[in-house]
Amino acid sequence: MKILTVVGARPQFIKAAAVSNILRKEHEEILIHTGQHYDKNMSNIFFEELQIPKPDYNLEIGSGNHGEQTGKMLIELEKIYLKEKPDLVLVYGDTNSTLAGALCASKLLIPVAHVEAGLRSFNNAMPEEQNRILTDHISEILFVPTTTAEKNLKNEGVTKGVHNVGDVMFDAVLHFKKLSQEKSNILEKIGLKSDEFILTTIHRAENTNDKNRLKNIVEALNESGEKIVLPLHPRTKKYVEDYGLKFGKNIMILEAVGYLDMISLEMHAKKIVTDSGGVQKEAFFMGKPCITIRDETEWVETVEIGWNKVVGTDKKKITDAILFFEPKSEQQNIFGDGKAGEKILNIINSIF
Repeated sequence: MKILTVVGARPQFIKAAAVSNILRKEHEEILIHTGQHYDKNMSNIFFEELQIPKPDYNLEIGSGNHGEQTGKMLIELEKIYLKEKPDLVLVYGDTNSTLAGALCASKLLIPVAHVEAGLRSFNNAMPEEQNRILTDHISEILFVPTTTAEKNLKNEGVTKGVHNVGDVMFDAVLHFKKLSQEKSNILEKIGLKSDEFILTTIHRAENTNDKNRLKNIVEALNESGEKIVLPLHPRTKKYVEDYGLKFGKNIMILEAVGYLDMISLEMHAKKIVTDSGGVQKEAFFMGKPCITIRDETEWVETVEIGWNKVVGTDKKKITDAILFFEPKSEQQNIFGDGKAGEKILNIINSIF
Protein backbone atom coordinates (compact mmCIF):
# COMPACT_ATOMS: atom_id res chain seq x y z
CA MET A 1 0.00 0.00 0.00
CA LYS A 2 0.99 3.63 -0.43
CA ILE A 3 1.25 5.77 2.71
CA LEU A 4 1.68 9.53 2.44
CA THR A 5 3.30 11.12 5.51
CA VAL A 6 3.11 14.86 6.22
CA VAL A 7 5.68 16.55 8.49
CA GLY A 8 6.72 20.15 8.93
CA ALA A 9 8.32 20.89 12.31
CA ARG A 10 11.14 19.61 14.49
CA PRO A 11 9.12 17.33 16.80
CA GLN A 12 7.49 15.71 13.78
CA PHE A 13 10.86 14.88 12.23
CA ILE A 14 11.79 13.05 15.42
CA LYS A 15 8.51 11.14 15.47
CA ALA A 16 8.82 10.27 11.78
CA ALA A 17 12.32 8.92 12.48
CA ALA A 18 10.77 6.32 14.76
CA VAL A 19 8.13 5.22 12.25
CA SER A 20 9.17 5.83 8.63
CA ASN A 21 12.02 3.32 8.51
CA ILE A 22 9.73 0.64 9.96
CA LEU A 23 6.88 1.41 7.54
CA ARG A 24 9.20 1.31 4.53
CA LYS A 25 10.16 -2.29 5.23
CA GLU A 26 6.71 -3.35 4.01
CA HIS A 27 5.03 -0.37 2.30
CA GLU A 28 5.69 2.50 -0.07
CA GLU A 29 5.91 5.78 1.81
CA ILE A 30 5.83 9.25 0.25
CA LEU A 31 7.24 11.87 2.65
CA ILE A 32 6.08 15.49 2.37
CA HIS A 33 7.86 18.28 4.24
CA THR A 34 5.62 21.35 4.32
CA GLY A 35 8.55 23.63 5.12
CA GLN A 36 6.84 25.00 8.24
CA HIS A 37 10.31 24.97 9.86
CA TYR A 38 12.58 26.29 7.16
CA ASP A 39 15.78 27.30 8.97
CA LYS A 40 18.61 24.83 8.17
CA ASN A 41 19.33 24.23 11.86
CA MET A 42 15.62 23.67 12.45
CA SER A 43 15.02 21.33 9.53
CA ASN A 44 17.68 19.94 7.18
CA ILE A 45 20.02 18.87 9.96
CA PHE A 46 17.28 16.67 11.39
CA PHE A 47 16.91 14.69 8.18
CA GLU A 48 20.69 14.32 7.96
CA GLU A 49 21.53 13.21 11.48
CA LEU A 50 18.36 11.21 12.20
CA GLN A 51 18.77 9.24 8.97
CA ILE A 52 15.19 10.03 8.01
CA PRO A 53 14.52 9.45 4.31
CA LYS A 54 14.80 12.70 2.37
CA PRO A 55 11.39 14.24 1.64
CA ASP A 56 9.89 13.36 -1.72
CA TYR A 57 8.29 16.82 -1.70
CA ASN A 58 9.30 20.03 0.10
CA LEU A 59 6.58 22.65 -0.09
CA GLU A 60 8.81 25.41 1.41
CA ILE A 61 5.76 27.18 2.85
CA GLY A 62 7.73 29.01 5.54
CA SER A 63 6.25 31.26 8.20
CA GLY A 64 3.08 33.34 8.11
CA ASN A 65 -0.20 33.88 9.89
CA HIS A 66 -2.05 30.69 10.77
CA GLY A 67 -4.71 31.05 8.09
CA GLU A 68 -2.22 31.99 5.39
CA GLN A 69 0.19 29.19 6.30
CA THR A 70 -2.50 26.50 6.58
CA GLY A 71 -4.19 27.69 3.39
CA LYS A 72 -0.98 27.49 1.36
CA MET A 73 -0.37 23.99 2.68
CA LEU A 74 -3.89 22.87 1.71
CA ILE A 75 -3.46 24.15 -1.84
CA GLU A 76 -0.13 22.40 -2.39
CA LEU A 77 -1.04 19.19 -0.53
CA GLU A 78 -4.20 18.71 -2.60
CA LYS A 79 -2.14 18.68 -5.80
CA ILE A 80 0.16 16.00 -4.40
CA TYR A 81 -2.67 13.86 -3.00
CA LEU A 82 -4.44 13.87 -6.36
CA LYS A 83 -1.23 12.93 -8.13
CA GLU A 84 -0.03 10.24 -5.70
CA LYS A 85 -3.44 8.74 -4.79
CA PRO A 86 -2.35 7.37 -1.37
CA ASP A 87 -4.23 4.66 0.52
CA LEU A 88 -3.55 6.39 3.85
CA VAL A 89 -2.32 9.79 5.05
CA LEU A 90 -0.23 9.79 8.24
CA VAL A 91 0.12 12.97 10.33
CA TYR A 92 1.93 13.71 13.59
CA GLY A 93 1.30 15.96 16.56
CA ASP A 94 -0.49 19.29 16.59
CA THR A 95 1.00 21.82 14.16
CA ASN A 96 -0.57 23.62 11.20
CA SER A 97 1.08 20.94 9.05
CA THR A 98 -0.84 18.29 11.02
CA LEU A 99 -4.19 19.97 10.49
CA ALA A 100 -3.57 20.77 6.82
CA GLY A 101 -2.41 17.22 6.10
CA ALA A 102 -5.46 15.70 7.79
CA LEU A 103 -8.04 18.17 6.47
CA CYS A 104 -6.87 17.85 2.88
CA ALA A 105 -7.06 14.06 3.08
CA SER A 106 -10.48 14.12 4.73
CA LYS A 107 -11.90 16.35 1.98
CA LEU A 108 -10.61 13.88 -0.63
CA LEU A 109 -12.02 10.90 1.36
CA ILE A 110 -8.56 9.48 2.05
CA PRO A 111 -8.25 7.75 5.46
CA VAL A 112 -6.21 9.69 8.04
CA ALA A 113 -4.03 8.20 10.81
CA HIS A 114 -3.03 10.58 13.61
CA VAL A 115 0.09 9.75 15.62
CA GLU A 116 0.02 11.31 19.12
CA ALA A 117 -3.76 11.62 19.17
CA GLY A 118 -5.84 12.46 22.24
CA LEU A 119 -3.60 15.04 23.90
CA ARG A 120 -5.42 17.92 25.56
CA SER A 121 -4.25 21.03 27.40
CA PHE A 122 -7.88 22.21 27.75
CA ASN A 123 -6.78 25.65 26.63
CA ASN A 124 -8.72 26.30 23.44
CA ALA A 125 -6.84 29.55 22.85
CA MET A 126 -3.75 27.53 21.92
CA PRO A 127 -3.41 26.96 18.14
CA GLU A 128 -1.97 23.52 18.96
CA GLU A 129 -5.09 22.58 20.94
CA GLN A 130 -7.34 23.62 18.06
CA ASN A 131 -5.20 21.64 15.60
CA ARG A 132 -5.15 18.45 17.66
CA ILE A 133 -8.89 18.45 18.41
CA LEU A 134 -9.85 19.03 14.77
CA THR A 135 -7.36 16.42 13.55
CA ASP A 136 -8.60 13.81 16.02
CA HIS A 137 -12.20 14.26 14.94
CA ILE A 138 -11.48 13.71 11.24
CA SER A 139 -9.06 10.79 11.68
CA GLU A 140 -10.06 7.17 11.15
CA ILE A 141 -7.07 5.76 13.03
CA LEU A 142 -5.91 7.39 16.26
CA PHE A 143 -2.59 6.28 17.75
CA VAL A 144 -2.56 7.52 21.35
CA PRO A 145 0.60 7.60 23.51
CA THR A 146 -0.97 7.23 26.98
CA THR A 147 -4.07 6.05 28.82
CA THR A 148 -4.90 9.69 29.63
CA ALA A 149 -5.03 10.50 25.90
CA GLU A 150 -7.32 7.51 25.40
CA LYS A 151 -9.66 8.79 28.13
CA ASN A 152 -9.66 12.29 26.62
CA LEU A 153 -10.95 10.90 23.31
CA LYS A 154 -13.56 8.76 25.04
CA ASN A 155 -14.84 11.86 26.86
CA GLU A 156 -15.35 13.49 23.44
CA GLY A 157 -17.19 10.46 22.10
CA VAL A 158 -14.26 9.17 20.05
CA THR A 159 -13.84 5.45 20.68
CA LYS A 160 -13.64 3.88 17.22
CA GLY A 161 -10.18 3.38 15.71
CA VAL A 162 -8.32 4.32 18.91
CA HIS A 163 -5.11 2.37 19.61
CA ASN A 164 -2.80 2.89 22.58
CA VAL A 165 0.65 2.18 21.11
CA GLY A 166 2.83 4.18 23.50
CA ASP A 167 4.89 7.22 22.61
CA VAL A 168 6.89 7.25 19.37
CA MET A 169 9.23 9.84 20.88
CA PHE A 170 10.21 7.26 23.48
CA ASP A 171 11.16 4.97 20.58
CA ALA A 172 13.25 7.77 19.08
CA VAL A 173 15.03 8.66 22.31
CA LEU A 174 15.92 5.03 23.02
CA HIS A 175 17.32 4.70 19.50
CA PHE A 176 19.18 8.01 19.26
CA LYS A 177 20.48 8.24 22.82
CA LYS A 178 23.28 5.81 21.99
CA LEU A 179 24.05 7.61 18.72
CA SER A 180 24.21 10.91 20.62
CA GLN A 181 26.72 9.47 23.09
CA GLU A 182 28.89 8.38 20.17
CA LYS A 183 28.66 11.48 17.97
CA SER A 184 27.80 14.57 20.03
CA ASN A 185 30.63 16.62 21.53
CA ILE A 186 28.44 19.57 22.51
CA LEU A 187 29.66 19.62 26.14
CA GLU A 188 33.28 19.86 25.04
CA LYS A 189 32.35 22.60 22.57
CA ILE A 190 30.70 24.77 25.20
CA GLY A 191 33.16 23.87 27.97
CA LEU A 192 30.70 22.48 30.51
CA LYS A 193 30.49 19.31 32.58
CA SER A 194 27.58 17.04 33.41
CA ASP A 195 25.09 18.25 36.05
CA GLU A 196 26.47 21.78 36.29
CA PHE A 197 23.89 23.59 34.17
CA ILE A 198 20.14 24.09 33.68
CA LEU A 199 18.97 23.47 30.11
CA THR A 200 16.28 25.89 28.92
CA THR A 201 14.15 26.18 25.78
CA ILE A 202 11.61 28.90 24.97
CA HIS A 203 9.67 28.91 21.72
CA ARG A 204 5.88 28.96 22.18
CA ALA A 205 4.05 31.95 20.75
CA GLU A 206 2.11 32.41 24.00
CA ASN A 207 5.46 33.24 25.64
CA THR A 208 7.46 34.88 22.86
CA ASN A 209 4.67 37.11 21.55
CA ASP A 210 3.75 38.47 24.99
CA LYS A 211 6.27 41.01 26.26
CA ASN A 212 5.41 40.60 29.94
CA ARG A 213 5.57 36.81 29.84
CA LEU A 214 8.89 36.76 28.01
CA LYS A 215 10.28 39.50 30.29
CA ASN A 216 9.35 37.47 33.38
CA ILE A 217 11.00 34.35 31.98
CA VAL A 218 14.23 36.13 31.04
CA GLU A 219 14.43 37.94 34.39
CA ALA A 220 13.74 34.74 36.32
CA LEU A 221 16.56 32.97 34.47
CA ASN A 222 18.87 35.91 35.15
CA GLU A 223 17.96 36.16 38.83
CA SER A 224 18.28 32.43 39.51
CA GLY A 225 22.05 32.82 39.40
CA GLU A 226 22.30 29.27 38.01
CA LYS A 227 24.37 28.45 34.96
CA ILE A 228 21.78 28.32 32.15
CA VAL A 229 22.29 26.84 28.67
CA LEU A 230 19.74 28.25 26.23
CA PRO A 231 19.59 27.07 22.59
CA LEU A 232 17.78 30.10 21.22
CA HIS A 233 14.86 29.62 18.85
CA PRO A 234 14.91 32.14 15.95
CA ARG A 235 11.49 33.54 16.92
CA THR A 236 12.52 33.94 20.56
CA LYS A 237 15.71 35.71 19.52
CA LYS A 238 13.69 38.17 17.42
CA TYR A 239 11.29 39.04 20.23
CA VAL A 240 14.02 39.33 22.86
CA GLU A 241 15.66 41.93 20.63
CA ASP A 242 12.36 43.65 19.77
CA TYR A 243 11.46 43.99 23.46
CA GLY A 244 14.94 45.19 24.45
CA LEU A 245 15.47 42.33 26.89
CA LYS A 246 18.94 41.32 28.10
CA PHE A 247 20.22 37.91 29.17
CA GLY A 248 22.47 37.81 32.23
CA LYS A 249 26.08 36.65 32.34
CA ASN A 250 24.92 33.33 33.81
CA ILE A 251 23.12 32.46 30.56
CA MET A 252 24.98 30.79 27.70
CA ILE A 253 23.17 31.39 24.40
CA LEU A 254 23.53 28.74 21.69
CA GLU A 255 22.29 28.74 18.12
CA ALA A 256 19.52 26.19 17.55
CA VAL A 257 21.13 22.76 18.00
CA GLY A 258 20.60 19.44 16.22
CA TYR A 259 18.72 16.59 17.84
CA LEU A 260 21.78 14.56 18.85
CA ASP A 261 23.29 17.60 20.57
CA MET A 262 19.94 18.34 22.20
CA ILE A 263 19.71 14.80 23.57
CA SER A 264 23.24 15.16 24.95
CA LEU A 265 22.36 18.45 26.66
CA GLU A 266 19.24 16.85 28.15
CA MET A 267 21.22 13.84 29.39
CA HIS A 268 23.78 16.02 31.14
CA ALA A 269 21.57 18.86 32.45
CA LYS A 270 20.83 19.21 36.15
CA LYS A 271 17.26 20.30 35.43
CA ILE A 272 15.30 21.34 32.35
CA VAL A 273 13.16 24.49 31.97
CA THR A 274 10.93 24.49 28.89
CA ASP A 275 7.65 25.41 27.23
CA SER A 276 8.02 22.56 24.71
CA GLY A 277 5.78 19.51 24.92
CA GLY A 278 8.45 17.30 23.38
CA VAL A 279 11.21 18.49 25.70
CA GLN A 280 8.96 17.86 28.73
CA LYS A 281 8.74 14.23 27.69
CA GLU A 282 12.44 13.97 26.87
CA ALA A 283 13.26 15.36 30.31
CA PHE A 284 11.19 12.53 31.76
CA PHE A 285 12.87 9.94 29.54
CA MET A 286 16.28 11.21 30.72
CA GLY A 287 15.24 11.16 34.39
CA LYS A 288 15.58 14.94 34.75
CA PRO A 289 13.32 17.26 36.81
CA CYS A 290 11.29 19.44 34.42
CA ILE A 291 9.99 22.97 35.03
CA THR A 292 7.29 23.91 32.53
CA ILE A 293 6.92 27.62 31.80
CA ARG A 294 3.33 27.38 30.61
CA ASP A 295 -0.04 27.63 32.34
CA GLU A 296 -0.91 24.00 31.55
CA THR A 297 0.52 20.89 29.96
CA GLU A 298 -0.76 18.03 27.82
CA TRP A 299 1.58 15.68 29.68
CA VAL A 300 -0.36 15.71 32.94
CA GLU A 301 1.00 12.29 33.92
CA THR A 302 4.50 13.74 34.38
CA VAL A 303 3.05 16.36 36.75
CA GLU A 304 0.90 13.87 38.67
CA ILE A 305 3.86 11.65 39.52
CA GLY A 306 5.98 14.63 40.54
CA TRP A 307 8.61 14.91 37.80
CA ASN A 308 7.23 18.03 36.10
CA LYS A 309 6.27 21.32 37.78
CA VAL A 310 4.04 23.76 35.87
CA VAL A 311 4.91 27.30 36.96
CA GLY A 312 3.45 29.54 34.24
CA THR A 313 5.48 32.71 33.81
CA ASP A 314 5.42 33.90 37.41
CA LYS A 315 8.96 35.10 38.03
CA LYS A 316 9.21 33.90 41.64
CA LYS A 317 7.71 30.49 40.84
CA ILE A 318 10.20 29.97 38.01
CA THR A 319 13.18 31.01 40.16
CA ASP A 320 12.06 28.94 43.15
CA ALA A 321 11.56 25.86 40.96
CA ILE A 322 15.00 26.27 39.37
CA LEU A 323 16.59 26.45 42.80
CA PHE A 324 14.50 24.04 44.86
CA PHE A 325 12.25 21.73 42.81
CA GLU A 326 13.14 18.04 43.09
CA PRO A 327 10.99 14.97 42.30
CA LYS A 328 9.81 13.15 45.41
CA SER A 329 8.90 9.82 43.83
CA GLU A 330 10.32 7.15 41.57
CA GLN A 331 9.51 7.34 37.87
CA GLN A 332 6.77 5.13 36.47
CA ASN A 333 6.46 3.61 32.99
CA ILE A 334 3.74 5.78 31.45
CA PHE A 335 4.88 6.07 27.82
CA GLY A 336 4.92 2.46 26.64
CA ASP A 337 7.69 -0.01 25.91
CA GLY A 338 9.62 1.81 23.16
CA LYS A 339 8.02 -0.22 20.37
CA ALA A 340 5.30 2.19 19.23
CA GLY A 341 6.55 2.20 15.63
CA GLU A 342 6.24 -1.57 15.33
CA LYS A 343 2.74 -1.47 16.82
CA ILE A 344 1.70 1.24 14.35
CA LEU A 345 2.90 -0.91 11.45
CA ASN A 346 1.06 -3.99 12.76
CA ILE A 347 -2.19 -2.08 13.24
CA ILE A 348 -2.02 -0.54 9.76
CA ASN A 349 -1.39 -4.01 8.33
CA SER A 350 -4.36 -5.47 10.18
CA ILE A 351 -6.71 -2.70 8.99
CA PHE A 352 -5.62 -2.63 5.35
